[in-house]
Amino acid sequence: MYNNFFASQSVNIPVPQQSISIHSYLSQPKRIVEVLANSNSIEKLTNDTYRLKMKPLKFFMLKIEPIIDMKILTTSEGVVNLKSVDCQLKGIEMINEHFQLNLNGTMQPIKIHQKTILEGKVELALQIFLPPPFNKIPKSILLSTGNNLLGSILLKMKKGLMHKLLLDYSNWAKSEERSLLAA
Repeated sequence: MYNNFFASQSVNIPVPQQSISIHSYLSQPKRIVEVLANSNSIEKLTNDTYRLKMKPLKFFMLKIEPIIDMKILTTSEGVVNLKSVDCQLKGIEMINEHFQLNLNGTMQPIKIHQKTILEGKVELALQIFLPPPFNKIPKSILLSTGNNLLGSILLKMKKGLMHKLLLDYSNWAKSEERSLLAA
């Protein structure tokens, strides 16, 4: 029995003024991915593709550890696009052939009344074949639990993004400014 789960999350983050614009910071995929995940759970595959080993999740009686290959495309205008290109589930390998995960997100700086706001949205969809005994669970409970699980993943990403991105941007801007002054 295939099941479809979905969650989305929006973000509007006021960006504190720095000497170097957020656009320059956002054009660096490596910095973005390090804000989204713990640096020792990241493997660089190409210039714009990274493998993220997520923390284990519990879904009913299953323990799942998603491993997501994510492409991060950035522009000099500060637009960031995230897209999952592959995903494996460690812990229940037999399901790997019977599921598809799609993560798509975008974020960009917007100027409003001389202030910069990071505006973004991410969507996470999962289509998965769940073997017995999941077919015994009422569909509404299964959907609610699955959607809530995806929602909690995105909420954790959002909280980390809101805190770590601004902190990293501030530290990076100060470091860049010191480098420019020293040159």
